[in-house]
Amino acid sequence: MGTETSNATVEISEPLILQPEKTREVEFERIPEWKEQITVRGLVVSAVLGGLFCIITHKLNLTVGIIPSLNVGAGLLGFFFVKSWTGFCSKLGFSVQPFTRQENTVIQTCVVACYGLAFSGGFGSYLIAMDDRTYKLIGADYPGNRAEDVKSPGLWWMIGFLFVVSFLGLFSLVPLRKVMVMDYKLTYPSGTATAMLINSFHTTTGAELAGNQVTCLGKYLSISLVWSCFKWFFSGIGDSCGFDNFPTLGLALFKNTFYFDFSPTYVGCGLICPHIVNCSVLLGAIVSWGILWPYISQHAGDWYPADLGSNDFKGLYGYKVFIAISIILGDGLYNLVKIIAITVRELCNKSTKEKNLPIVNEVSDDKSSELLMEQRKRDELFLKDRIPSWVAVSGYVGLAAISTATIPAIFPPLKWYLVLCSYLFAPALAFCNSYGTGLTDWSLASTYGKIGLFIIASLVGRDGGVIAGLAACGVMMAIVSTAADLMQDFKTGYLTLSSARAMFVSQLIGTAMGCVIAPLTFWLFWTAFDVGSPDGPYKAPYAVIFREMAILGIEGFSELPKHCLALCCGFFVAALVVNLLRDVTPTKVSQFIPIPMAMAVPFYIGAYFAIDMFVGTVILFVWERINRKNAEDYAGAVASGLICGDGIWTIPSAILSIFKVNPPICMYFGPSASS
Repeated sequence: MGTETSNATVEISEPLILQPEKTREVEFERIPEWKEQITVRGLVVSAVLGGLFCIITHKLNLTVGIIPSLNVGAGLLGFFFVKSWTGFCSKLGFSVQPFTRQENTVIQTCVVACYGLAFSGGFGSYLIAMDDRTYKLIGADYPGNRAEDVKSPGLWWMIGFLFVVSFLGLFSLVPLRKVMVMDYKLTYPSGTATAMLINSFHTTTGAELAGNQVTCLGKYLSISLVWSCFKWFFSGIGDSCGFDNFPTLGLALFKNTFYFDFSPTYVGCGLICPHIVNCSVLLGAIVSWGILWPYISQHAGDWYPADLGSNDFKGLYGYKVFIAISIILGDGLYNLVKIIAITVRELCNKSTKEKNLPIVNEVSDDKSSELLMEQRKRDELFLKDRIPSWVAVSGYVGLAAISTATIPAIFPPLKWYLVLCSYLFAPALAFCNSYGTGLTDWSLASTYGKIGLFIIASLVGRDGGVIAGLAACGVMMAIVSTAADLMQDFKTGYLTLSSARAMFVSQLIGTAMGCVIAPLTFWLFWTAFDVGSPDGPYKAPYAVIFREMAILGIEGFSELPKHCLALCCGFFVAALVVNLLRDVTPTKVSQFIPIPMAMAVPFYIGAYFAIDMFVGTVILFVWERINRKNAEDYAGAVASGLICGDGIWTIPSAILSIFKVNPPICMYFGPSASS
């Protein structure tokens, strides 16, 4: 998991094809032309939601690095905003254009494209790994960590960099949209769930549920916003005050980061993420902070010098970072090889296409002809507004040429021929990532980025290899991430009878918005908070990890503390073995086997957020046992409300911080005085 997008939360429990009784309703529905599906009000709403979701993504990126799927929340909030807009205008007597499922889908696509860049833009990983703060945190005396390999964040160069790398992924796979969506019938579970939600909003039968979901979201958004505001008053100056440092499980466990910190965001993540992800995170916290780190700490003075600082890589900190890296790499490498193997097998063996791919079986009953007609209508609409292959090819080639020429100007160590080589291999990796996302709903964008990082860093060597590797990581992540997002949105558009051309154009517009909004919202965090401080609320844990990976690529393993390499190898192999067990055991067993990527996150960050997420998963588990249908209908709305409310409060709290307005009270906990 780590910085991967965590989308594997959706269980497809309904047929993807509309039920026969709904077919007639759609049959007489007028499908707007593709230009009508993109509206001014839709773009305004997309920009507002894109900004909100970018803030939420930055907050998660700079704290724990787990980004839940926000596609469903984007569709829900898009419906809420435009319905409120049209209702308000109608009351004032204005004539308003009807709000269609196609417009709702376009808004969702635009928002996802926008906030996707807050993740793939590297604001919590490779971009700030280049920063002076991260360089100083690792230490000037650390081998391979050179003062020359520093590039501090700058608003204009970050915007420029995103503009030259973010659009290539959109053009790389456009010619394969029919193959991925119609021929292979890949499910893209998050995209499918979003389509089902949007369809339910815009049908008579779903109108009541949609209204209730929106009300539920608004209620929990308000609760989360008020609670976050209330918490602020007790958070004082510094980072040891307030509810974020509440020793709920006692002071002894608090020292090992085991406490509930009352975070609506992480509880919301627990409601969205599947139970196995939340339990894996908690298990990782217990293994690391409950067992491994206390054991290694007992060998201070033998395995590593006892007088080292808490952030010295030659001490306990080094074990935390490199063992986390080894688990992430083991999990990522296994899944990468697995997806490439599946892709090659399915492409080479036509006979297995129908049997092995997750195809939804068509219903064969008395009304199957109606369903077949509906299926043909979907296919016809999806293929109607074609995006010519020459547009995709020329767009990719043209953008690659511009990018190859400009990236070396931003990052001089990354030579033009290395950028060009990246773009030659990128479409194949983008296909693998999009295919894997369609099968598993799990984007491995940061894993592909890490592979680019290691290869380029080792090729460039000590003279600039760190910056070159990190920049190459960004190039690769941008392409494979946006390509997977686009294909997932094509699936949503296919199921909501939206024009593929409208989807592509809205993705382009959303990406352009993201190139500006994502850096601006990050700049809010960067100027208002001490981002990257190991003792602050925004630790940016992956900045250190990514810089260490780049140094490792050029320096090797010689400087690691005693037994660290052996432990890293052990956990790397363990990640491979656990993944293999998940694949070879029956579903009834594999569903209880933890996910190594999720386990790795608390190894470095701490156990507190794992407690929050586990609370979320316990709430969902009990809810499902009491009323499963109610939980399925409203859990996403509750989670979205909790996450969004906490995310909204980030804006006023950041503004207060910029103006040096500090919370009035410091609520602090310590041991009682001995008698």
